Amino acid sequence: MSIQLVPGEKTRLFDSAPPGQKPWYINDHTLIQDAEGRWHVFGIWHAEPADPLDETMFLHASTADLRDPSWTVHDPVLHARTEIGETHVWAPHVIRHDGQYWMFYAGGTADHTAYRMTLATSEDLFTWTPREEPLFAEGFDARDPMVLRVGERWLMYYTRTARNDGGEHQVAVRESTDLVTWSAPQVAFGSGVEGTYGGPTESPFVITVDGGYILFVCESTEYDRTLAYFSTDPLRFERSALIEVDLDEHCAEIVQDGECAWVTGGGWGRGGLTIRPLEVQTGR
Repeated sequence: MSIQLVPGEKTRLFDSAPPGQKPWYINDHTLIQDAEGRWHVFGIWHAEPADPLDETMFLHASTADLRDPSWTVHDPVLHARTEIGETHVWAPHVIRHDGQYWMFYAGGTADHTAYRMTLATSEDLFTWTPREEPLFAEGFDARDPMVLRVGERWLMYYTRTARNDGGEHQVAVRESTDLVTWSAPQVAFGSGVEGTYGGPTESPFVITVDGGYILFVCESTEYDRTLAYFSTDPLRFERSALIEVDLDEHCAEIVQDGECAWVTGGGWGRGGLTIRPLEVQTGR
């Protein structure tokens, strides 16, 4: 099977600075359309310069139309719960299921070998109730969850290292039937690169295409670069299946709006979020 990704022209989606304040950034983020068709964005939100261990809340903003957005900024949500040891919160991902919204995110602590994967739920995207217990804890800086429905199961992809104290940067995947109880991790993708902080498997995002799946990962050693890999198995992607495409986005998200697919990007020093169309072409 042949896969071709054709990105379109990049435009500004959302400017990140609060009115009258110095520059802010939006890093790892998520977009979700509510039941009435309005789009909402949640993401790491902090004043420049970058200070990832002080990122203590999520931006919440909404717009009626991604194509001509006029954003309303709402109160930030899910501040770090210092009373339980959270020092920062990272990388929200929101889905809608069973009449409510589910947000998965990393609750950072002083222990980088045991970051807490956390769940919060909401009926309206404004009021969130975090689950008291983490879903699981893992290192090094295990973070950037993304959840996909495949048949009767849910798959959670996230970035981690081979050992809790470091090693190969990987995309791990866990399975669930109820979004609360998750299996032991499997290695969905191994980068071949070892380390602790950062690494080339950040912000994993998986989409379904005719005949298989595409995994997008942020190659953070080059910051503004996203790589894509194809597989017929959602549990395993190989480096040899790299798709040739020029995506100069950091923390890319793939957004489906009707028949249109979009790729968004953000990051430190980027002034907000960008968006552009992404055409996926498949052939035999």
